[in-house]
Amino acid sequence: MSREPSPPLSGDMSAGPIAESWCYTQVKVVKFSYMWTINNFSFCREEMGEVLKSSTFSSSPSDKMKWCLRVNPKGLDDESKDYLSLYLLLVSCPKSEVRAKFKFSLLNAKREETKAMESQRAYRFVQGKDWGFKKFIRRDFLLDEANGLLPDDKLTLFCEVSVVQDSVNISGHTNTNTLKVPECRLAEDLARSPVFNAMFEHEMEESKKNRVEINDVDPEVFKEMMRFIYTGKAPNLDKMADNLLAAADKYALERLKVMCEEALCSNLSVENVADTLVLADLHSAEQLKAQAIDFINSQATDIMETSGWKSMIQSHPHLVAEAFRALASAQCPQFAVPRKRLKQS
Repeated sequence: MSREPSPPLSGDMSAGPIAESWCYTQVKVVKFSYMWTINNFSFCREEMGEVLKSSTFSSSPSDKMKWCLRVNPKGLDDESKDYLSLYLLLVSCPKSEVRAKFKFSLLNAKREETKAMESQRAYRFVQGKDWGFKKFIRRDFLLDEANGLLPDDKLTLFCEVSVVQDSVNISGHTNTNTLKVPECRLAEDLARSPVFNAMFEHEMEESKKNRVEINDVDPEVFKEMMRFIYTGKAPNLDKMADNLLAAADKYALERLKVMCEEALCSNLSVENVADTLVLADLHSAEQLKAQAIDFINSQATDIMETSGWKSMIQSHPHLVAEAFRALASAQCPQFAVPRKRLKQS
């Protein structure tokens, strides 16, 4: 699925329209192409209305939706008898219908696309239905060697298909809080996260319900996460680094997670280091965890008197053990390897 970068975020995200609930819709489009070469085209003896069909094709080997191209070398009917008619046919489909756009072109002697025609909208296809152009190209123009459209008497047709798949909604509710609805196409930006992308691309429970609900992130934290996705910056990070770290870990935003770790490292104190160590362990923030343990080693006596440390003893005893191991390792004197005594003669 191709994606274009979203336009830059303008202004303050706290300004503008606000809403208690929100939704972003991702319409998935699968694009693929097909090339069909017809040798000895000038010898085609099909009369008006008679047809040539290509082999079937699809977006991938596992795709059960099959297509083919259909050509009327001498036109479909009296109105188009001086033209080549070209159509895209849906051969088989597991769904009752599908919508698709298409583009046809010819490849000239230089393998360049020429005489392109494309649908102006996504047409509704059902199995056995075709759409295309009754007057795709005049036969006399096509057969004129000077135009170079039949090198070695080969007609090469190129077809690009864009199939509209099911849309996916990302929605959330902010209860009594308010959250601005951004103007940019957030769904495409969200898909940069492997977690969001999996929600869009795979047959998860959220996809089956045709919606993805995000109700487990505080609205202000979510807003800051969205700001980061848009701009690569999180100006309010210091105020919510702990909660933002949890959100970044949950949605696999690795760069934001590193930024949160760095912010928390720079704000370690005797009072907060135990809670920070628990947070780091919970979200596999290894850099933050190592810094917290080093800080504990440097001020162990004071830290062990805090309520955070006492709480950690009860709730996360394995972290206390890790901190003590690190402390013991740091204080253990380094001994040289004893020399081997020489044998007395």
